[in-house]
Amino acid sequence: MESMLNKLKSTVTKVTADVTSAVMGNPVTREFDVGRHIASGGNGLAWKIFNGTKKSTKQEVAVFVFDKKLIDKYQKFEKDQIIDSLKRGVQQLTRLRHPRLLTVQHPLEESRDCLAFCTEPVFASLANVLGNWENLPSPISPDIKDYKLYDVETKYGLLQVSEGLSFLHSSVKMVHGNITPENIILNKSGAWKIMGFDFCVSSTNPSEQEPKFSCKEWDPNLPSLCLPNPEYLAPEYILSVSCETASDMYSLGTVMYAVFNKGKPIFEVNKQDIYKSFSRQLDQLSRLGSSSLTNIPEEVREHVKLLLNVTPTVRPDADQMTKIPFFDDVGAVTLQYFDTLFQRDNLQKSQFFKGLPKVLPKLPKRVIVQRILPCLTSEFVNPDMVPFVLPNVLLIAEECTKEEYVKLILPELGPVFKQQEPIQASNMILLIFLQKMDLLLTKTPPDEIKNSVLPMVYRALEAPSIQIQELCLNIIPTFANLIDYPSMKNALIPRIKNACLQTSSLAVRVNSLVCLGKILEYLDKWFVLDDILPFLQQIPSKEPAVLMGILGIYKCTFTHKKLGITKEQLAGKVLPHLIPLSIENNLNLNQFNSFISVIKEMLNRLESEHKTKLEQLHIMQEQQKSLDIGNQMNASEETKVTNVGNQQIDKVFNNIGTDLLTGGESENKEDGLQNKHKKASLTLEEKQKLAKEQEQAQKLKSQQPLKPQVHTPIAPVKQTKDLTDTLMDNMSSLTSLSVSNPKLSASSTFTSVPSMGIGMMFSTPIDNTKRNLTNGLNANMGFQTSGFSMPVNTNQNFFSSPSTSGMNKMTLGAPLTLPNFSAPAVVKQTQQRSTDMSALNNLFGPQKPKVSMNQLSQQKPNQWLNQFVPPQGSPGLGSSVMGTQMNMVGQSAFGMQGNPFFNPQNFAQPPATMTNSSSASNDLKDLFG
Repeated sequence: MESMLNKLKSTVTKVTADVTSAVMGNPVTREFDVGRHIASGGNGLAWKIFNGTKKSTKQEVAVFVFDKKLIDKYQKFEKDQIIDSLKRGVQQLTRLRHPRLLTVQHPLEESRDCLAFCTEPVFASLANVLGNWENLPSPISPDIKDYKLYDVETKYGLLQVSEGLSFLHSSVKMVHGNITPENIILNKSGAWKIMGFDFCVSSTNPSEQEPKFSCKEWDPNLPSLCLPNPEYLAPEYILSVSCETASDMYSLGTVMYAVFNKGKPIFEVNKQDIYKSFSRQLDQLSRLGSSSLTNIPEEVREHVKLLLNVTPTVRPDADQMTKIPFFDDVGAVTLQYFDTLFQRDNLQKSQFFKGLPKVLPKLPKRVIVQRILPCLTSEFVNPDMVPFVLPNVLLIAEECTKEEYVKLILPELGPVFKQQEPIQASNMILLIFLQKMDLLLTKTPPDEIKNSVLPMVYRALEAPSIQIQELCLNIIPTFANLIDYPSMKNALIPRIKNACLQTSSLAVRVNSLVCLGKILEYLDKWFVLDDILPFLQQIPSKEPAVLMGILGIYKCTFTHKKLGITKEQLAGKVLPHLIPLSIENNLNLNQFNSFISVIKEMLNRLESEHKTKLEQLHIMQEQQKSLDIGNQMNASEETKVTNVGNQQIDKVFNNIGTDLLTGGESENKEDGLQNKHKKASLTLEEKQKLAKEQEQAQKLKSQQPLKPQVHTPIAPVKQTKDLTDTLMDNMSSLTSLSVSNPKLSASSTFTSVPSMGIGMMFSTPIDNTKRNLTNGLNANMGFQTSGFSMPVNTNQNFFSSPSTSGMNKMTLGAPLTLPNFSAPAVVKQTQQRSTDMSALNNLFGPQKPKVSMNQLSQQKPNQWLNQFVPPQGSPGLGSSVMGTQMNMVGQSAFGMQGNPFFNPQNFAQPPATMTNSSSASNDLKDLFG
């Protein structure tokens, strides 16, 4: 990398040194800035060519410099001869003015170190292009090294040289005397220009029709720069010391040969023995065949052979050469026409420019950019010609890179963007630009788009011409994706809306709506909802085409994935606007169906979205309720501890009741309970509680069984339900309830039994104990005897931890079958469990007299219970009034918090108001230890 930098630095230094040494002090530098060394030209390529600019106008020029150091090896008189020859050539060139001659913009200036003059901008000499790089800076510029001539360039270049010679021979009466590749210059546009008039010979009788030219004898002792190039010199110069216009035509033939043979001349001349070389050359020319000209195109081969004829009179003259079919090429003719464009009137120019788009694709890009584009852009100064020139310029711009477009074309388009006069031409320019808007927006830099391109589009939307507005509205969607969003939102859309509202043309209004519909996808959702849709309600006309345009915008917005219309706007603005429009009298059946179809789609989506929202809200509310219940469950640690204690007491009660009623089945249930506990994952605290339960159950099993006392039942056995069956059924119901509904807390159910239910049933006479016990248990436990249905208020905290629920299930053991309280079942169960009934009857001492069913029914119900009795005829009443009342008490108690009847702390000490349960509490205390 460092070596490359050093090499580049040395090259730049060398070039700078060349410029400094060669030009410093020359008067040319007063008016011109000299730039880079780009080429070489003139006789022997002695002139170095630099690019430059004029200081006053910044106009680009070429600076030709002859460094006198090149001739330091010669004697002074030889140096003077060389300088005089060079001066003569430049001075003659300066006096001549023709498009085919190199144009001198500043005459020759001499300083101590160099000669210098300025010309039109130059690319290189033909010799440089053909591979002769003498007197060029090193390394050779790729622009020259890689330059390849196209066929059209070669044809037109040779035609230009022929035209230049025709001018010299016919108009100036002059023989150039040194037509060589070194003296043919390619200017920056690619045109071939003649220079190097060092050895030109003017006619001695210019007024006469037949000019005569004197010729100097060849002097081999002169320096080479004082002699023409012998390899391109006609034989008569040397052999007969004569010259004429045909001598230049021979030189033209040799140039044509060199062009088609990579710069190699047809004969090589030995300058030491030039006469012998020309004699040999003359002999070869006399026998020149087509085989020697194989590289020359066939259509011009015979003409080249004629030009190289040894007899000057046989050679075609310059005017004849310009008319040969070889130069009758469409590309060459086109380029030739451009060179004579300044001579044409507007009508001829317009006809030519109209046909040019058909020719441009046939020409090489470099030729178009170098030769044609400058000629086209130069016509922009003529406002009437701009509409004819602009399509061709934009066609060339399509083939250019973005860099070429910005450098070569965009600067020329600047004034055209703003042209507004004459009106007709301005409208045509707008149309042309609109048709190529995608090209402009793609290749024009963003700043220039905002400053020049988009303002032109805005002018088109506001133009008085309806055709311009329509075309603009039709074209805008094709390049909308290339417009930056702020310009689209703040400048373009408002003008489209104004065009729609203010125009008197139905076509413009409809096209405005269509344009908006097509560019919706480039807008954001909220801008469409807040700006575009409200605008639709401002459109005053009700023509079917306008209404369908409005419907189209609504439908595009509604169905587009990125846009969409909210259900609030559908319900509040869109549908109230569309529904009245749908019944306009101007609409036909198909148009009405289109409206109704869109309206139905909107209604369906409105229904679907709102229903989904409501369903989601409902689900969220339910989830919130569940969350509130969970929060209530975890609100107090004290409540948790109390629930655990209640569950332990109820489990003990359930175990004892089950063992008491089922006898030997309790052992099996206990085994099942132990197995379940083994499978469950219990905490240490739960295991300790379980051990206490097992210890208590074992203690109860070790007690002596109670001896039944014989008594005479008052009521027939067939009509009375056995107490054992009743207790068993109630316990089975409780077990089934706990098993089927694990969420129900056992403590909530059984805490009430010691405090009221058992006490009440023990306070009745013995004869009716079974019936009262059944009613009391059903009432206090909250069960309905028919079906055991029980409503539960889920909003209250009736649930314990999962582990506690599991313990309830294990305590109850296997699920029990719910009893059927039909009469046959009662009789059957009574017969089967008569012994157990007797044993349980012993629980009731003689101090508790039995009461008949009639007496029990006449007793006054408990006052505390009466406050829970529902009105007569309430739905869900059972078959028994007392049972119904008790059932309602149970249901109410389950739905109430803070009731002392369900307070776990009141289990050991019943309230003072419930005095009728004291004996039952004592018996239970004896029974449970």
